[in-house]
Amino acid sequence: MKIFYYIWQYLIALPLYTLLTILTAVTTLIFQHWRNSWWLHAIQAFWSRSFYYLLFLPVKVTGTEHIDSHTSYVFVANHQSMADVFLIYGWLPVIFKWLMKAELRRMPFVGSACKAAGHIFVKRGNSAAALQALREAESVLHDGVCTVIFPEGTRSENGEVGKFKRGALQIALDLKLPIVPISLSGCYEVMNKHEFHANYHPVHMHIGEPIDISTLADEDVPAAIEQLRQAVINGMDK
Repeated sequence: MKIFYYIWQYLIALPLYTLLTILTAVTTLIFQHWRNSWWLHAIQAFWSRSFYYLLFLPVKVTGTEHIDSHTSYVFVANHQSMADVFLIYGWLPVIFKWLMKAELRRMPFVGSACKAAGHIFVKRGNSAAALQALREAESVLHDGVCTVIFPEGTRSENGEVGKFKRGALQIALDLKLPIVPISLSGCYEVMNKHEFHANYHPVHMHIGEPIDISTLADEDVPAAIEQLRQAVINGMDK
């Protein structure tokens, strides 16, 4: 059965998804003035969900009751594979902007569309760029617009949750926004960072309860980062 699944991916699913990617990118570029509208976000979410629809992958989402669509949050998620992006973009029930690597800006169609959609690019290892990204985030993260960050900085090598960097927590602190852990399960099995095909496996996104860190002292930040990491781990399927 695997061979037929792989044939379907390359001969049917991939061409269809490529076409959807181009159409969604063009639509986003044309209507970028409405980048924070629900109808445009719905188009982008459908494009993202189509990754799972075309590959017949079962999706489970829990914890949406923890989210108020009128509140801005900083979401942090574990990063297992590229499938994470499609799961979050497709099923997280808020309008949000990714905090993403500057290298992605060079991707044909996708990079231009991400810029038009208002996603925030960060050049890693550059403090001035990080400050500029924070200013961009401050200008858009209000009235229910959120951001999503992968605090590990890169995809997991083995599916385990790596060390969290300070950036996500610092943005939440500086902007006085609640932080929400997202726990992703199954995405590593669908497509790890060394594979170029998808495997059939169910995925689960659990949205945790918002954490208020507005009164957190600087000396408590390292412990809070580890507590946030543990909250993500605790929400994953065992």
